[in-house]
Amino acid sequence: MRHEARAEHEHHHTQEHTDHGQHGQHHTPAATWSMAVQATLHCLTGCAIGEVLGMVLGTALGWGNLPTTLLAIVLAFFFGYSLTLRGVLRAGVGFRTAFRVALAADTLSIAVMELIDNGVIMVWPSARDAMLGDALFWISLAVSLVLAFLVTTPVNKWTIGRGRGHAVVHRYHH
Repeated sequence: MRHEARAEHEHHHTQEHTDHGQHGQHHTPAATWSMAVQATLHCLTGCAIGEVLGMVLGTALGWGNLPTTLLAIVLAFFFGYSLTLRGVLRAGVGFRTAFRVALAADTLSIAVMELIDNGVIMVWPSARDAMLGDALFWISLAVSLVLAFLVTTPVNKWTIGRGRGHAVVHRYHH
């Protein structure tokens, strides 16, 4: 345990020197649309896994719309964070730091995505009552995720440009 804490401290110390230029300035990566799309696709993957799993479980358990939606949202955050956590842990970062990185990288992105995704489902006539075997279920889910992707991509571009969001993850991958 002590070795992991020391290695994490050394990694963090090395990372500070890597992230700061000669004049102590923090290096913010160029926020390209490509980076924003990649970050949003990453987020969309976790959200889609959580959404679909939550809907399947809620439906299988005979739950109503509200508990099923809440389960889907919780699972969307869980899988979104898990995907980032897995990548950061693979870079050799300790769990506590990796967990903080995942929270910093994904919270706003997942929140925006879930707000748009569930908002679309809420206003789409009959979408909330569609069952897994209904085409409306899958069509409304696909459309809501596409719209969430389109709204979340500029948010991710903005956060990356400020050295936040997925820019935090990139510091640990390089």
